[in-house]
Amino acid sequence: MRKNILAILILTVICSPAFSRDQANNKIFKKSYIIKALKKATFWQLKHPKHRLYDWTNSAFYAGVVAAYETTGSKKMYKALVEMGDANQWKAGPRPFHADDYAICQTYIDVYRIAKDKRMIEPTIEKVDKFMATPYEPYPFQEEIKKGDKTVWWWCDALFMGPPTLVKLGITLNKDKYLKLNDKLFKECYDLLYDKEERLYARDLRYKWGVEGIEPIKEANGKKIFWSRGNGWVMGGLVRILKELPKDYPLRNFYINNYKEMAEKIASIQQPDGLWRASLLDPGSYPGGEGSGSGFYCYALAWGINNGILDKATYLPVVERAWAGLTKLQKKNGMVGWVQPIGADPKKNFSPESWEVYGTGAFLLAGSEVIKLKR
Repeated sequence: MRKNILAILILTVICSPAFSRDQANNKIFKKSYIIKALKKATFWQLKHPKHRLYDWTNSAFYAGVVAAYETTGSKKMYKALVEMGDANQWKAGPRPFHADDYAICQTYIDVYRIAKDKRMIEPTIEKVDKFMATPYEPYPFQEEIKKGDKTVWWWCDALFMGPPTLVKLGITLNKDKYLKLNDKLFKECYDLLYDKEERLYARDLRYKWGVEGIEPIKEANGKKIFWSRGNGWVMGGLVRILKELPKDYPLRNFYINNYKEMAEKIASIQQPDGLWRASLLDPGSYPGGEGSGSGFYCYALAWGINNGILDKATYLPVVERAWAGLTKLQKKNGMVGWVQPIGADPKKNFSPESWEVYGTGAFLLAGSEVIKLKR
């Protein structure tokens, strides 16, 4: 009788939608499988370019290429990184304050650390120094949201785009002024958009509840809108900050606490297929798992385990489910699908055929951390 019950339980688990045979035999966690998946994703994406190379979209992709290069040692990947930088003349985007136009500089700094060629970071230094010396003027859109607000990074995506560049630059050049600038701008955004009750970030003030004079936009179920990729940007940005900051850095605990609060919340709303929905608190309205937000969460949580910040027993099953879900989004040719198009909230249709360069980048970052897990 006990054997029959055990057999039934095993069959129930195997037939569950959340279970995969790849998980059962650990195939998807093998080093050889992950390296192959990273290479396929990278080279497919390189053959299907999209957007200007200095664009924020490509900054996420090339951040993933750096991680994949470090994981695989592929000379072809390194060559692609240098070619991208040369094509851009190692310059940031044109806007003086917008975090999106500084995002590609993360990769310039990473490549400089390998090549030691100063021309790779000189334009970044020049642009950031000019930014620091120029008084900030709010964008027209920002003024429409809240008159007089001078928060430089007023949208949560900015916390992936700008902070890693400033922190990497400060650490590389051993100059605290860049770290202090990041602390100031990050905390401004945190104070503006972080919901301490939900432990998530509103995308911008249009989605923040309790702001005088602003009627917040709600989900179909009446809950607050917390955009999956937007919060994925934040968690990815936090990881890229924490990777750089010394352990005795005065504000390191601020970043760790923010990261751990978000990690606990994100783990609690993971869906049975291992992925997260485009709208975090209204998964019923978005039945398909979304690749870019899920990729960033897998990356961020795996990094926390690998660096002893997150409890392994608690978070390893979350990461395992997430990676299993992400591998199902990758097609045989390497394309990563189910990626929400460009937007500022969950309200965009997407499908198994939907791809974007930042979705590939998130997948590469995730795989490059999952491969390091000691299971």
